[in-house]
Parts: sequence; C-alpha cells; structure tokens
Amino acid sequence: MHTLVLEAPGRLVATTTAEPSSPGPGEALVRVRRIGICGTDLHAYRGRQPFFAYPRILGHELGVEVLAVGTGVTQVQPGDRCAVEPYLNCGGCIACRRGKPNCCRSLQVLGVHVDGGHRERILVPASKLHGSRRLTLDQLALVETLGIGAHAVSRAGIEAGETVAVLGAGPIGLAVMQFALAAGTRVIAVDVSPARLEFVRTQLGVDTTVNAATEDVGTRLAGLTDGDLPTAVFDATGSALSMNAAFAHPAPGGRLIFVGITRENVTFSDPELHRRELAVLASRNALPGDFPRIIGLIEAGRINTTPWITHRAALGEAPGLFEAGTRPETGVIKAMIEV
Repeated sequence: MHTLVLEAPGRLVATTTAEPSSPGPGEALVRVRRIGICGTDLHAYRGRQPFFAYPRILGHELGVEVLAVGTGVTQVQPGDRCAVEPYLNCGGCIACRRGKPNCCRSLQVLGVHVDGGHRERILVPASKLHGSRRLTLDQLALVETLGIGAHAVSRAGIEAGETVAVLGAGPIGLAVMQFALAAGTRVIAVDVSPARLEFVRTQLGVDTTVNAATEDVGTRLAGLTDGDLPTAVFDATGSALSMNAAFAHPAPGGRLIFVGITRENVTFSDPELHRRELAVLASRNALPGDFPRIIGLIEAGRINTTPWITHRAALGEAPGLFEAGTRPETGVIKAMIEV
C-alpha cells in the first residue's frame, strides 16, 4: 500500500509497505482518509522533535473509516467514520490509574513513537476510535488538534472574565484560543506573523493581538491590562527563546502553561518565580474524554472548523505540504492530506 516514510530530517519519501494483518481481539482495521499536519510533524521533519527516532511513518491527526473489527469490538462497526485518539497507553501505571493516560509511563503516540497514519490502512485499538455520523472527514481529523487546546485550557483552570495571553498562533495556539474564548475569557494573541494575527482576528474573533516581531511583548501586555498582566499565559510556540521569556508575562499569582515543546532547556529566575508565586504547568496531549466532548461541540455548531484548513494535497504530494509548512510566507494554518 502507498506509504510516506520520514527517513531522516528533511527526507520524506513515497514508498510502499505491507498490508496490515486482519484485526485481532479489540482491534479495528481502518482506512485512512484524512491526515492533518501539525507542529509535531514539522518538528520531526526539521529534526527538532524530542523522543523521536528515524525512520518513522508520521501521521496522528486522522479521519478514518472502519473497514473491519476484531472479536469483542462493539463500539464501532465497518462503515463508521471516526477520529483517532492516537495515544497508546498501558492502562496500568500510576498515571493511567489516576486518570491521566496522557502521562502514561510507557506512552506511545502514533506517528511519533510508533508508526502512524501516513499510509492507506492501519490497525488501531478500537477503544481509540471516536465516531460521528455527522462530522466530515476533515472535521474528524481536526479533533486531536482541538483536544490539545481543550486539555491545556482545562489544565489552566481558567474562569470567565480572566484575561489570558496565547503565545503562538499556529494550530495548537489557535486551539487554545478557541477553548479560552469558549470559557469566557478575554484572549490576547501573540505571534510574529501578521498574516496569522489577521487570521485570529477575522476567523476566531480575537480582537486583541500583539506582533512580537515589531512590538515589545511585555510592554504591550502590561499596557493592554492596565499594568496587571494576564492571569494565564499559554506558550504554544515550541521555541525555547519564547518559553524562557514567557516567565515574565503572567500576573502575580498567575499561571504559565507550556503547550509547545522544545528539545532545549528552559530556564527562569527562581526569585522572580517565588516573588510572584507563579504556577508553571506542562500540558501534554489530551484526555480520552476530550474527544467525544469536542465532537459534540462541533456537531452542535459551537466550534467552527471551516477556516482552519488552508492547504491540501494527496498522499504522494504531501512532501510539498511539509516544505510549505516550514515557510511562514506560504500562509499555512493547517495542511490536510487526502488519502
């Protein structure tokens, strides 16, 4: 079957691989129909993704159709269209037992730690499929990205009326903004790209933006909050430079939430951290319950995914999408592979 393999940084090749076996107990064989390209994929393409080894079949933002199921599977059936929860957890470690499977001690993510969906068919645990009879395949492929934003906002425990800043207006930052807005907060979007800042204003309804390429972020955030600073700051950049600087941006008693990830060290001034009693949180992936919740929100029209997808290509043309995704001037928000 047709497959894309990331053999080394910058080398994504089209090849063929063997068909998967028939589904075993608890498994489902699915036809991959849509694959979103996200920051993790681009980091891997550039050689900057932590916990990553080459070669790897990428692809974890998936909209799929069920082809066959193994014994004991009742929650999905052939013909169902589903989003895939790509986080393969053990179920028995302390994190899993405490309801945090996203922090599983032996977590493997499709397309990151194990081969993913850049191919025509794949076997997955049926428990990781979340179906919808109403959502399009495009929408189903966006559920995982939205889940990362939903989980980050939940981690922050934000309340209506707060002012929050989101650093980075890529897909993960956009997902954070989406759920921060839904929580009733005032959102300030920060990015270096005028095009992305225009996108959040016109498509997400974020009316306050800061261009970090031309403005001093700390000064602007203070000015926009009457000197108070935002009570929660989300860094979705994956840039160590931004993450180090982000410690200065939350209000005293506020929270700093790292949604992006970097291979570099992140450092801060301990006296400043203590003086303002900041809470620093990491937010990793999403929880199983986020997937049906987001599907329901999209079905109800409370989340509009229409503006998200700006670029498309067939599986064999996908290397061009990766090249475009590494160049901000191309205007990529979310690229989608059609299989």
